[in-house]
Amino acid sequence: MTTLQPRPPYSEDELHKLYPPGLQLQLVQVLLRHGERSPVSARFQNAGLVAFWPYCSVARQMVSATREASEKKWAPLQWRRRLETFGGDDGPVIASGPKGEVDSICNLGELTDLGRETTYNLGRRLRYLYVDQLHFMPPIINDADMIYLRATPIPRALESLQQAFWGMYPSSARASSFPAVSIILRAPADETLFPNDSNCRRFAQLSRAFAQRTADRWNNTSEMEYLNKLLSKWMPESSKKVAVDSHPRLSGIMDTINSTLAHGPETRLPKEFYDEKGRKIIEKIGVEEWYSGYQESQEYRSLGIGSLMGDVVERMVGSVERNGNDGLFEIGGKDGSMGSGRGGEQSIKLGLSGCHDTTLAGVLASLGTFQGELWPPYTSHIAFELFKNSTNQSSQVLGKDTIEKAAQAVTTGDAAVGKGWYKRIFGDSNLAGMNGDKNAPVGIARQKVETLKESDRAKLDGYYVRIRYNDKVVTVPGCKAAGKHLDGDESFCTLEAFKTIVDKYTPSHWKQGCLSNMEVPAFPEKPEPAGY
Repeated sequence: MTTLQPRPPYSEDELHKLYPPGLQLQLVQVLLRHGERSPVSARFQNAGLVAFWPYCSVARQMVSATREASEKKWAPLQWRRRLETFGGDDGPVIASGPKGEVDSICNLGELTDLGRETTYNLGRRLRYLYVDQLHFMPPIINDADMIYLRATPIPRALESLQQAFWGMYPSSARASSFPAVSIILRAPADETLFPNDSNCRRFAQLSRAFAQRTADRWNNTSEMEYLNKLLSKWMPESSKKVAVDSHPRLSGIMDTINSTLAHGPETRLPKEFYDEKGRKIIEKIGVEEWYSGYQESQEYRSLGIGSLMGDVVERMVGSVERNGNDGLFEIGGKDGSMGSGRGGEQSIKLGLSGCHDTTLAGVLASLGTFQGELWPPYTSHIAFELFKNSTNQSSQVLGKDTIEKAAQAVTTGDAAVGKGWYKRIFGDSNLAGMNGDKNAPVGIARQKVETLKESDRAKLDGYYVRIRYNDKVVTVPGCKAAGKHLDGDESFCTLEAFKTIVDKYTPSHWKQGCLSNMEVPAFPEKPEPAGY
């Protein structure tokens, strides 16, 4: 699958069914795959495909922040980028496109002009739904304090996030005094917004084992024989054979096919690469190789995507508790510390995270909702929506003054006052998190459901989670049982049931888990199906 063909906006009848009266939308978290890009590796130059593509006009107008030491200020440096590569005699030459272009040349894996356009249009679609149709978000914003923005360290993910945000809130929808937005990034070693096999040794070991199993299953089949008849003539001389674990790998061949299909005729492969039967075989095998582990192994889910899913649920529960875990602490509170008064971040209503195909498919597979699905197209997205039963009176909505007074009391050392406020808001068990132990859970978000007191578990009553993937509702299998969903609609999972499912594979210490079980077999002894 390559470029996403989005469905039309929901009709009034569809909206009424999808957003029924009696349920109030409270929090939306969107995970979005980056837009169209150039291939991550230069492949099949022997088939006439150029290594460098002329689809990145941003290279003509790059802007960097530079420090003027004498003036003690920052100033923009505008510059034009050109790429350099090896020439025929191994000396340097300027990289060029299929018609000799030297400007607008994309680096490998770079977001193209088309990718910027499709992610901007995704933002426009999100605006139409959540602003124009549902009136959930305001039409004009003075700041982005209610919006949580996050991206992986990969530039195409960050740029796609920026495009989507700008599409949702273009210049006409932002106040003239609109300040710089906060976008959260992580160091590569801490990244969990995609399956991080480069920095998680045990997950890398599991990934290799499941990939090898796929190779053993498929390399000597009639399907692989069919692919070899189509493509082997273009494989490197060292192998001359297509296989799951060939060089390039079968998934790498798929990546180049999808990248070329998304762009112009100047960057096309021979017609055999686009054979319909062949593409279906490649995609089916690729999905099994990359995502079957999430469907079969709890450890695979935990190390691959569990930390991210724990974050998603934490923001949901934090939104219920109004305790800051819905994004306030994540984005630094008020410009770094609660009560410093220099920012303005309050309860988060919308989260946008720029990520990858492996993120989206890993999330869906970990919830048991990726059965029979194709590889996520460019600019795909998952929307996690948290609803509140509008007749539910059990939740405690806390205002800004209440939270800030409690925080100030603890920060200034007024233990009696601080404990009084926090006991009423969070309970006794949560004071540790505000007294220096950064690993202690604040509120109930990171605590397992089965360990909660009844009074804490009751806070989750009357809240529901619904998932939309590319505007199609998906249902978590473990939410279909009686009492675990909204009456009459299995797609609305109770927050308690959803959290219980995700709790099972949310790691308590991801980095420790990444270094554990290295001598343990990769495959579980008994079935561990996803979504329950």
